[in-house]
Amino acid sequence: MSKISRKVEQVVGGREVSDGAGVRLLRVLNQPQQRRLDPFLMLDEFRSDNPDDYIAGFPSHPHRGFETVTYMLDGRMRHRDNAGNEGLLGPGGLQWMTAGRGIVHSEIPEQQDGLMHGFQLWINLPAADKMTAPGYRDIPADDIPQWRDEAGNAIKLLAGRFDGRVGPVERPRTEPLYLDLALPAGNAVWLPLPAGHHAFVYLYQGRLEAAGSPVAARQMAVLGDDGDGVALLNGDAESRLLLLAAKPLDEPIVQWGPFVMNSREQIEEAMADYSEGRF
Repeated sequence: MSKISRKVEQVVGGREVSDGAGVRLLRVLNQPQQRRLDPFLMLDEFRSDNPDDYIAGFPSHPHRGFETVTYMLDGRMRHRDNAGNEGLLGPGGLQWMTAGRGIVHSEIPEQQDGLMHGFQLWINLPAADKMTAPGYRDIPADDIPQWRDEAGNAIKLLAGRFDGRVGPVERPRTEPLYLDLALPAGNAVWLPLPAGHHAFVYLYQGRLEAAGSPVAARQMAVLGDDGDGVALLNGDAESRLLLLAAKPLDEPIVQWGPFVMNSREQIEEAMADYSEGRF
């Protein structure tokens, strides 16, 4: 059976911003792409060998109505919240936090062996789940399936199902697929994608072609919706990338900073609940 690759609809360069208490990061996916890549709301990459770029971290701040997914390649991220929970995410680890009806937490990056590199992804919650109880899971690197395919491409399955394997996190409503891949020089790979899922590739190292379209380091390739998957052809050096896909919610998206709801009235309610200490 022939494989039809999705085409690259748009290539987006990340924007350098400062967030939290002065943390320098690259904002790859933001509000202009939220509707097109529903249910994905945001993707940030933080990478530095200079502690001054991130040492102050993200002091206590609230969230409501979505999920945050933190994935560390190098270094660590210390998490504390207003329920008394504390965790330390190590290299290769994943934290999946459901903000639900409200959580107040802090995130402090910590260098390890002179390195600090990771990502934070925001995924929307369906309207029926926005006021669910908050919670989170710290998933160590050893609990994340990883393997090499027949061509020698290294694959890590952070969420969802792929190649007969099951990742540590599944979500029945949005069905997210989250892969981290390393492709040796000159390698090709075919990545099947579920029909109807919005999808994108973020290349954080190297240079490759996605369905024949060139993608450079620190660029996001938004994939069209037509096709069975995406064909990647690597350049002349190792490339590393994230592939993300999920089922769209097709619901209104109303965001005010750390709150993502379905109406302005719900945002105003979130602001009031937070200011009056009900998170």
